[in-house]
Amino acid sequence: MTGNRFKRPIFVAIHDVLVAGLSFVLSLYLRLGDDLWVQASSYLVVGTLIFAAVCGAVFWAMRLYRGLWRYASLADLMTLVKGATLAILIFVPILFMVTRLELFPRSALFINWFVLIIMVGAPRCLYRIIKDGTLSGRPEAVARNNGIPVLLVGAGDAADLFIRELSRDGASANYRVVGLVDDHAKYAGTEIHGVPVLGTTADIKSAIEKLARRQMRPRRLIITDPRIRGEAVRRLLDTADALGLTVARLPKLTDFKRGEDGPIEARPIAIADLLGRPQTLLDREGMRGLIGGRRVMITGAGGTIGGELARQVAGFGPAHLSLLDNAELNLYEIDMALAERWPGISRKPILADVRDRSRVDMVLGEEHPNLVFHAAAFKHVPMVETNPNEGVMTNVVGTRNVADACRAAGIEAMVLISTDKAVNPTSVMGATKHIAETYCQALGRAVLNDAGSRFITVRFGNVLGSTGSVVPLFKRQIESGGPVTVTHPEMSRYFMTVREAVELVLQASVLGVEPSREGGEIYVLDMGEPIRIQDLARQMIRLAGLHPDSDIKIVFTGVRPGEKLRETLFHSGEKRVHTEREGIRLADSRPANLGELNPFIDDLAQAAADGRTSDTLALIGRMVPEFENQGESERNLGVGG
Repeated sequence: MTGNRFKRPIFVAIHDVLVAGLSFVLSLYLRLGDDLWVQASSYLVVGTLIFAAVCGAVFWAMRLYRGLWRYASLADLMTLVKGATLAILIFVPILFMVTRLELFPRSALFINWFVLIIMVGAPRCLYRIIKDGTLSGRPEAVARNNGIPVLLVGAGDAADLFIRELSRDGASANYRVVGLVDDHAKYAGTEIHGVPVLGTTADIKSAIEKLARRQMRPRRLIITDPRIRGEAVRRLLDTADALGLTVARLPKLTDFKRGEDGPIEARPIAIADLLGRPQTLLDREGMRGLIGGRRVMITGAGGTIGGELARQVAGFGPAHLSLLDNAELNLYEIDMALAERWPGISRKPILADVRDRSRVDMVLGEEHPNLVFHAAAFKHVPMVETNPNEGVMTNVVGTRNVADACRAAGIEAMVLISTDKAVNPTSVMGATKHIAETYCQALGRAVLNDAGSRFITVRFGNVLGSTGSVVPLFKRQIESGGPVTVTHPEMSRYFMTVREAVELVLQASVLGVEPSREGGEIYVLDMGEPIRIQDLARQMIRLAGLHPDSDIKIVFTGVRPGEKLRETLFHSGEKRVHTEREGIRLADSRPANLGELNPFIDDLAQAAADGRTSDTLALIGRMVPEFENQGESERNLGVGG
């Protein structure tokens, strides 16, 4: 790192020394004209060398080389003016001792002062103007204010803009930037508006120690680089926790608008920042082509996934949007949210239960959707484990009702929203979703040449912040002072933001309706690496500005019925096939026979409807060997892959 730390200042110093020497010659030429070579021959070379050396020493001492040209400001120009003045004052007595200033025109000193400032400052100003069109910035105000001392992580445009905005606020600014760090070692040793870049993120501890010795110890890390996510954020949280600091993130660059009232506030780190997968390139035109001008129905529209589906579908301009849910309040809320944001879109909220086949048939007959997204499901593992018959009626029977109604209505495509818990299931919820997947896959292959309908399944893991997930639970527990309850130290899950999940659901749907597909495909979303629930809990406690185990206790309560320590995204018998879209893979497996599957589901539906729980579980076990082999006692211990 040492080589990179000094490389940039040395290059700038060489530039300035050469320019200083050239400015000396040019100023003499402007004074003497064509007589330069005759009148100045006795001191031209030695004077040029002395002046260049003096300027180099003065500029280095005044830290002029550490300022990044990208962020040159009026304050940097003032430093240059002071440096040029000091260099002239030092140069004159030195040249007098060497040449007695014989034949040296005194007015050339004033000319040289102007020429030096222009020749050294112009490249900096021109570079900044080309980039930003401005030289504004008053770092002296930042240095004087009494705001919270902070260390910025990231020395890019956002850091520059943040420092300049704090300068504009002056003494009323709520933050005082005392230093920066950046993952690019090339910035180390430079300055932005007089604020030093103290090293890379690996040097945070030593940077804080250095600032503490100068009575400038920061109390907070503020992340200015939007590219810092995932593992990098988790490392910063660990570092900050060890050093007694809090961590925050700057608003987006677009939030820094001139003339807005109120001080700039850094926002808390979002849980989504801890995931850190790279942004997937999406085929938005393909999504628009799939949805735009078509009639779309979403079941479970009041839920987390269904609601986000409704919002994103509305954004692509459907001809009509049918919102189906059996929860009145949830349906009302998503309907009102769409009315406020997209008032011009034709839509209809429909109270209905997917368990009611005649009601589902009637709704599809009235709404005539082209596309159906089936998100209605019971998904809370312990709740379905306690109420297995209800899980079967909604997740299995409800899915078959919707799928059969879609086939009868000749819709273009139905998309089933599934879960990683359907893979090697040890819970009733996972097993019922597995059966739902199996039915849609079998139906998709059977009817592709029949009505031409497409049946597509999209499988993914946990969604951050969804109803019943650990994130809102942990948040409530932290707000109440703890303890935070985690079932097992090694419990881990795949996580994805709801927006990202729905974007990839739509992307997979675009792939699934392509004519080249065989029908009944199961698409699996790339969830990145699983995250330990214990680690998530600790990070949430730190994000709240507290310390795990001391401020907030973490208590391990034991694995709940039906839970697994680790989830997987593919069955052992499924071949993982990459698709043309990053972030989406195809689970290639042999579909079940629809003729054999339907009688089984009939028996399962009857057992669940009659409340014969033991028969329900036995029938699930016959259909899903992993569930049967696990056994109830093992399921309750959470054993399994």
